[in-house]
Amino acid sequence: MAAVMSPVNSFPHRAPWWLPGGHLQTILPSLFARATVGEAPRFRRERWTTPDQDFIDVDFLVDPPGSHADLASRPTLVLFHGLEGSSKSGYAKAFACLARDQGWSYAVPHFRGCSGELNLAPRAYHSGDYEEVDWILKRMSERRGGPVLAVGISLGGNMLLRWAEESGRSAGRTAAAVAAVCSPIDMAAGGRAIGRGFGRFTYTRMFLSTMKPKALAKLRQHPGLFDERRLRAARDLYEFDNVFTAPLHGFRDTDDYWTRASAKPRLSDIRIPALLLNALNDPFVPGDSLPQQSEVGPHVTLWQPRHGGHVGFASGRLPPGNAMSMPTSVFGWLKSHNH
Repeated sequence: MAAVMSPVNSFPHRAPWWLPGGHLQTILPSLFARATVGEAPRFRRERWTTPDQDFIDVDFLVDPPGSHADLASRPTLVLFHGLEGSSKSGYAKAFACLARDQGWSYAVPHFRGCSGELNLAPRAYHSGDYEEVDWILKRMSERRGGPVLAVGISLGGNMLLRWAEESGRSAGRTAAAVAAVCSPIDMAAGGRAIGRGFGRFTYTRMFLSTMKPKALAKLRQHPGLFDERRLRAARDLYEFDNVFTAPLHGFRDTDDYWTRASAKPRLSDIRIPALLLNALNDPFVPGDSLPQQSEVGPHVTLWQPRHGGHVGFASGRLPPGNAMSMPTSVFGWLKSHNH
């Protein structure tokens, strides 16, 4: 049975008439829908050395001219991007515009290998990497005087939820609230969904078109790291994760990775305000795999509209529409927990 919308703080998104079905609601907004308000956001980049002597690149929103808000007391919004995303992703720009308009600081940490330059260590990133999120959020909290709030998109949202679960009550010392948008909290269900039919032909091919070259570059950097023949032969994320993601990050195989990295089984362990937004027609995250409110504990709010696709949520009377309703609603929820 599919999950139902939470009666409180729900996001009653309804797709426009010209955008039927979860696939179109996913694909067209990512290609055409407007995802900025006013001037396009500008970023400055910092390179942070990781505890294992690798690096990540963090893009910070540049203040508009004439801004004199006290940096030390501002709220900071940290966005964790999705699989193969970056600060150039439409959703990252949308949240940047909202943060700028509210006078907030804003940062997009890039997962290893996602900033345009290959990282150094014999590893990349994965959906359950809560330790990396912990290090990033704590460093962000230490350098900012105001509260830190975080939003994760798709894979980044699952990572963020796993961090909140592992941190328990101590999470509140680092972040005031977290939000996860279209996150594959049941990775096995999500992997099956995009590994067959139309999803295999479109989304799987899209992801592998960038993930395979990065993995092969990693192999040149660290010869013998994995079996090149098996990686080249991988035709879906299950096979790719079996060769690359799982063994490089301490998992036995894909099944072990997808099981241990999924946030869904431990949502009731979260002890800070957490929002989970998932459209019931998301082709990446099947609606019948989503939790009910009774399964997640009192700190978690579920928004489960019937429409929206995967990080789509386009609106507007005519194409190409705009994709600001989701970022605006999620930002508003986070703002209500800014303390």
